[in-house]
Amino acid sequence: MSSNLPKVAWIGLGIMGSPMSENLVKAGYQVTGYTLEQDKIDRLVAAGGKGAASIADAVRDADVVITMVPASPQVEAIAYGPDGILENARRGALLIDMSSITPQTSVDLASSAKDKGIRVLDAPVSGGEAGAIEAVLSIMVGGEQTDFDAAKPLLDVLGKTIVLCGPHGSGQTVKAANQLIVAVNIQACAEAVVFLEKSGVDLSAALDVLNGGLAGSTVLTRKKDNFLKRDFAPGFRIDLHHKDMGIVTDAARNVGAALPVGGVVAQLVASLRAQGDGGLDHSALLRSVERLSGSQV
Repeated sequence: MSSNLPKVAWIGLGIMGSPMSENLVKAGYQVTGYTLEQDKIDRLVAAGGKGAASIADAVRDADVVITMVPASPQVEAIAYGPDGILENARRGALLIDMSSITPQTSVDLASSAKDKGIRVLDAPVSGGEAGAIEAVLSIMVGGEQTDFDAAKPLLDVLGKTIVLCGPHGSGQTVKAANQLIVAVNIQACAEAVVFLEKSGVDLSAALDVLNGGLAGSTVLTRKKDNFLKRDFAPGFRIDLHHKDMGIVTDAARNVGAALPVGGVVAQLVASLRAQGDGGLDHSALLRSVERLSGSQV
């Protein structure tokens, strides 16, 4: 193990955090992980990382602290307070928050951390579980250029497209736009699937040829099998996309940007969640179109 690599604390070992932290371990980083479920800490240890008994324990000696948790309240819960990151990480540490949260939460976190001598980047990702496992995530970053430059070698282990988008909060703003595009794209694919099936077309063949033309997309490539097999095991849960659509609609309202189609899709995501499908993959937007088209789902 290369001793000149920064020591990493990883907080949040869920669908994304587990494979991402393991990719760092494979690359030779010393990674100490903490999350709420012991079995997920055990998984990191089995992969060659270390486990911690608390956030304070995980971050105390870390050069870099990476967080990957579901939403703004969780980021605030792990960052602030006597047991949180800011009180227990050392001065000069770099905190990279890879959660998808509101831009304002990221701005506030960076401001609070500065008082403690801790540098912050917001670095949300796109690519889902598969992108995390394959280390081909797109990472949109907000913060200072010097901190971005320091983090870049580590981020290169986790993703393929890594871009500094502007000051604190910019990564979250770009992530919000990403989630808008993805949701609208999945919705369009779902509508096409139901239309094709009701028309009696060979769905697999149709999706193959569509994906080879201008209608093709990463969404269709990644989600085609979900549509074909009606397999909605979560890579990215509707509950989380619901949260993200709230972020983008709120942020767009604040800057005076209209989201006419995004607003409709946000409501469709919300209705799917209200019908008990919040734990399914976001490709389950197909179920909503099926219900609207008279199918029993």
